[in-house]
Amino acid sequence: MALPCANAAMGIGAISQVDPGLVEDCWYVDTGMYATKAYGSVYLLDGPRPTLVETGIGTNAELLLDMLDAVGVERADLAYIVPTHVHLDHAGGAGFLAKTCQNATVAIHERGVRHLVDPERLVAGTKAAVGDQWKHYVDPEPIEESRIRPLADGDELDLGDRQLIAIEAPGHAPHQHAFHLPSDAAIFTADAAGLFVQASGAVKPTTPPPDFDLEQNLSDLDRLAALEPSVLLYSHFGPCSDPSVLDRYREVLTAWVGEVEAVRKQAPDDEAAIKQLIEKHAPIDEWGADKATSETAMNARGVFHYLDR
Repeated sequence: MALPCANAAMGIGAISQVDPGLVEDCWYVDTGMYATKAYGSVYLLDGPRPTLVETGIGTNAELLLDMLDAVGVERADLAYIVPTHVHLDHAGGAGFLAKTCQNATVAIHERGVRHLVDPERLVAGTKAAVGDQWKHYVDPEPIEESRIRPLADGDELDLGDRQLIAIEAPGHAPHQHAFHLPSDAAIFTADAAGLFVQASGAVKPTTPPPDFDLEQNLSDLDRLAALEPSVLLYSHFGPCSDPSVLDRYREVLTAWVGEVEAVRKQAPDDEAAIKQLIEKHAPIDEWGADKATSETAMNARGVFHYLDR
């Protein structure tokens, strides 16, 4: 099957190859996360030890298997399944994939292992954070601990022809790693570098409760920039070949937290503050009103948690 490069075939279920001049043998699929196109992407690194980076929510597992089939990777040959952190929009599909790809090792931040083995608390926390958006989720499948490799900062996954290196990035969540691919000067950003809106090139904040920390997230951005990447591979959404977006996100994130704090101070209560923020920020044509509204509300609540700490 001939696969298109870059943005040539976008839409839910579309499989595209990252420009080989940027990253060799790398593909991604639009998972249709939250029934929204151009919001959730999962990557496949082909090679001696094929590897999936991210897994999506779980409702989309068949699309990831379609990508394996399209690229020509046998399910028994998949070596690694690598969620960047255990938030269910990144790790929710890991158990479904592990069941189907029985030789694959699931590699996750050491603080996230217990949540993959027993997802009960993670599910409860997700329901509290996303509210009525839970309608887009499915309960994750637990994973046997023997199938999981815990990762610490700097740990390397040997893909046979290159190394994938875990980079601690706890500003968004304490169980988050970005992943560095030095051979291609590429970084899988997780949620450390915000949400990339591919159609416009804008970068949007992601500050969910309960663990977002502004100062730490800014420090994470410094660390990613110090790696001098040529391309950023966003989980939300797709490749970005302009690494200056890291500096832009620093400005966007700082301004967002300042705005939320200011609106909260003058609003009668937090719900009124959220309503004001939604009225200003929610219209994002690429995502649709439902997702944009819930995203803004969740991000505001995450900043409230940060400010209260």
